Amino acid sequence: MITVRYFAAAAEAAGVEQEQVPAGPLAGVLDDLVARHGAELGRVLGRCALLADGVRVEGAEPVPAGATLDVLPPFAGG
Repeated sequence: MITVRYFAAAAEAAGVEQEQVPAGPLAGVLDDLVARHGAELGRVLGRCALLADGVRVEGAEPVPAGATLDVLPPFAGG
């Protein structure tokens, strides 16, 4: 299992701030998250940076068991 932590718009779209899901390739993890929470989360995920234990992951890269996956939407700052 991995821990997924959602921030800002991602947390709003998922309806939770954190959850446990099965480990695996990032693409499979994302498919699972969209299946759990719906198309709005899928739209948000397309704009997010994804960090597994602080390291950016993309595509089919593995998210290993025990990892924390942070879902970070773009932030506006000033």
